[in-house]
This record gives sequence, C-alpha cells and structure tokens, in this order.
Amino acid sequence: MITKRIIPCLDVRDGRVVKGVNFEGLNDVSSPVTLAEYYSAIGADELVFYDITASSDGRRLFTDILRETARNVFIPLTVGGGINSLDDFERVLSCGADKVSVNSGAIADPSVVGRAARRYGSQCVVLSADVKRVNGRFTLFAKGGRVDTGIDAIEWITSCVRDGAGEVVVNSIDTDGVREGFDLPLLAAVCDAVEVPVIASGGAGSAEDFLRLFRALPKVDAGLAASIFHFGEVRIPELKRYLLEEGVNVRI
Repeated sequence: MITKRIIPCLDVRDGRVVKGVNFEGLNDVSSPVTLAEYYSAIGADELVFYDITASSDGRRLFTDILRETARNVFIPLTVGGGINSLDDFERVLSCGADKVSVNSGAIADPSVVGRAARRYGSQCVVLSADVKRVNGRFTLFAKGGRVDTGIDAIEWITSCVRDGAGEVVVNSIDTDGVREGFDLPLLAAVCDAVEVPVIASGGAGSAEDFLRLFRALPKVDAGLAASIFHFGEVRIPELKRYLLEEGVNVRI
C-alpha cells in the first residue's frame, strides 16, 4: 500500500511565511527557515515553498532562504513561484530544491513543462493548478488566483501531464483557507483524468478532513496544508498517529 504524504506549505514573501484566505489577506506567520526545520523534525514528509515576492530584491532574499533551508532540512523540498523558464528551474534546483512547481509560467508558455521534463526528468516537474468554479465549470486561474484564464482546468492538467509533469498540486481557490475540508469533487475529477501523483491543497481544517480525503479518494497521494499546521491547530505527529489508527498508511 502506498504511503500517504503530509506536506506543509510555506508561502514566503519578503523573507517571511504568510497565509491568507481565498488567496487574499496575507498575514505574517514566521521565519521560513525556522518553520522548515521544525516541520522536518516533527515528521513532515515533504515541504513546499512558494515564493510570492515579485521584486528582484525579494527573489535574491528568497534564494538565500532556500539555500539555508536546503542545508538544514533533509526531506524533499518543492519550490514554486516565479517559475517561467528553464533558467528558473536551474536556479531553484541549484539552491537545493528537489522538485520545481510551475503554475502561471506554464500558462504563459506551455512548452516549459515538456522542456523541463526532458532536461531534468518528470520527477522534478510539479504542475501547480489554481482552480475555481466559474458557472459550474472547473476553471484555471493564473497570477496567484487573481486572473481567470477561461481554460478548462481538467483539460489543462491532463495536457501538462501528457507533456511530462510528474506530479500535480491541485489548489482549490473555493476552499483555500476556509477550513471546511478539501475540495473532493475537484480532486476526484483530476484523479480520474491523470495517473501521476495528485496532491490535495486548500480547505483542510482538522485531522478529520485528511481522513475524509484519503478515504473518499484513495488515488490522492498527499494532503497539503498551511495555516492549521503553522498555528498549531493540527500537529503533524498527532495527525499521522490518528490516520494510522484509522487505517491510512502513513510514515511515522
């Protein structure tokens, strides 16, 4: 049986971890390096870093943070935010990232997925898709969930996996930060469309939400969350013990 992964997400702006609701209202949380070391020590299976700082100065600061984190954390590290070219893939991989998450950059230039997969291998290429219901249709959004592309999200994800994306992070804008559970209908549609690992993101509010996720959708490989972990409302060791007791295979 495949082990389910529990993954904290760190959104980094101006050298600090921040978190909002429905991709809005960002609030300061902690130092990313300190938080990453904490999660590594208590049993997180992987970490996801998103660089949400647009300026070049911010990008240099993020690069320094990423290098320091990679030196001190020994679990897989996925990095996204501002990934638009193979040079960006090279930049974050050379800083110690294990995988690179591409989102708006792939919308602007869909060829980057295939080119990155050919150069670095599909296992390094993670497609991150921000999805929201528009007129009853799963629609792809860009620019941190601010821009409606009008693209059918399921078709887009399928196309990128066909081009070489080795993993998909499905970010539900509808449930992000609301803490009422993962977006199971959206995740089911993605799992039915692709055979690569699918990571659920957006909506976790309790340990029970993770249990419902893995029971309802056995094809989902991982649950990703931010604020409930950052603020100590759900602790990863207790979450994993609970899931194991309920029959979900996790790494303790």
